[in-house]
Amino acid sequence: MAKAKKQTKKAEAPKAAPTATEAQQAPAGQAQPGADLPIGDLKNLATIIDVASTRGAFRANEMATVGVMFNKLQSFLAKVAPEQKPEDAEANTTAEAKK
Repeated sequence: MAKAKKQTKKAEAPKAAPTATEAQQAPAGQAQPGADLPIGDLKNLATIIDVASTRGAFRANEMATVGVMFNKLQSFLAKVAPEQKPEDAEANTTAEAKK
């Protein structure tokens, strides 16, 4: 009797995700999706955190971490956001008072 040979296929190893250095080496002229994060988006993120915390979206033991991140974001925005001209700030205050 002949022994039946079992044919086994080698399992293909899953492809590893690109490392950080590989991801940073995108072809010239092509930005990676999601790589840009404008100041307006960061301001919106701060607003989202504020609204979520007001609505009770975070547990009590998470509030310290959320607060630290929110404070870091606020200080970063204060440093990089363009300064408002005094007449622009005054116009905004007047417009808000009329509401």
